[in-house]
Amino acid sequence: MNAEAVKLLKKIENKEARVGVIGLGYVGLPLVKTFLQQGFSVLGFDIDRRKVDMLNRGRSYIRHISAAELKGFLARKMFKASANFRDLKDADAVLICVPTPLDGHGNPDLSYVLNTTITIAEHLRRGQLIILESTTYPGTTDGDMKPLLEAGGLRCGRDFFLAFSPEREDPGNKHFSTSTTPKVVGGVTRDCLRLAKALYDQVVVKTVPVSSTQAAESTKLLENIFRSVNIALVNELKMIFDRMGIDVWEVIRAASSKPFGFMPFYPGPGLGGHCIPIDPFYLTWKAKEFDYQTKFIELAGEINTFMPYYVMERTMEALNERGKSIKRAKILVLGLAYKKDIDDSRESPSLKLISLFQGKGAKVSYNDPFIPRAVGHREYPGLDMRSIPLTAARLKKADAVVISTDHTAYDYDWIAKHAALVVDTRNAVKRRRRNVVKA
Repeated sequence: MNAEAVKLLKKIENKEARVGVIGLGYVGLPLVKTFLQQGFSVLGFDIDRRKVDMLNRGRSYIRHISAAELKGFLARKMFKASANFRDLKDADAVLICVPTPLDGHGNPDLSYVLNTTITIAEHLRRGQLIILESTTYPGTTDGDMKPLLEAGGLRCGRDFFLAFSPEREDPGNKHFSTSTTPKVVGGVTRDCLRLAKALYDQVVVKTVPVSSTQAAESTKLLENIFRSVNIALVNELKMIFDRMGIDVWEVIRAASSKPFGFMPFYPGPGLGGHCIPIDPFYLTWKAKEFDYQTKFIELAGEINTFMPYYVMERTMEALNERGKSIKRAKILVLGLAYKKDIDDSRESPSLKLISLFQGKGAKVSYNDPFIPRAVGHREYPGLDMRSIPLTAARLKKADAVVISTDHTAYDYDWIAKHAALVVDTRNAVKRRRRNVVKA
């Protein structure tokens, strides 16, 4: 290791290195908390001044990060949030946790990563370690980021160090947190890998070094493509079995009794969250550069993308059977979060369902105990609704109650008792009822 690497390694091992985290959302903020809990001083960066101000006042906007924890770290002067990126020079390690969405044509949008890299390059100094955590296609770290960082004359592996370590956040998971989830790490050079591994060794249960940043980038894509393909499979089976009069959830439950060679996945109203609906298409796009069409991945994407339309069709059929039209029907959507017991609605199929129902002329309302206000994010910019109280009177008033997210706070028997029609996309209502339609 050269002199700069040796100096930084010593600071990391002694927990004297100051960590900077760019992007204080559902990935970045838990990462900030993890480093703080292990005794590191942390600078958090975000372009959203509202978030910065809230954090510096000890207020959290993410459910599983408590205000009490934040206030304790602020009081000990271990943490500071900033929208001033000149402060990057004070960080020894800079971790990038910014969005990597798709653009309007379904292609990777690396603008957040590249703009952040340009900003870092403006303040880059010798002895800094830069790590990208945002999911992306293979080659981003070496091919896109490295040239931007080296444009000022500093050289990767000699003056500064660059690595990729994919985030593995799972909001709402009670069994695994940032610190208890193994971390894959790939470096541009051997020293880059050693330093990145040393940093994460201080805060996570296990690090998994790989041979290159490309291998690390590909690992995250494989993880989410695996889930996307298997969810598409059970979603397709749900639609097939529905025509046959077979309960897909009963079939999955029975198949799960096999102690080997089977892993249960469950159908739903569509994919949600920032990973599974988006990440597979990063590889699909990159594969075209190598003259390869990812048919399997794209087919899974088509099936999963169709699921909200399937739920809408089932709802329309159920209403028609009861002599009602979707137009002007009162539809109550239960659950806005993309999965149960979290406050994250990014890419949620509930947003798509609301949009589809409104497009058919229905009067749509929603309830979610964790999301008091619904905004459409990038996909549905005009959407702005507020959660309504869930009462027996509102259930009776609705022409259809659509269970889109199966929060444990809901009493599903009570819901089914008071609603004229329940469209259950999550197998939340266990008992067979004449007014419950599985979709």
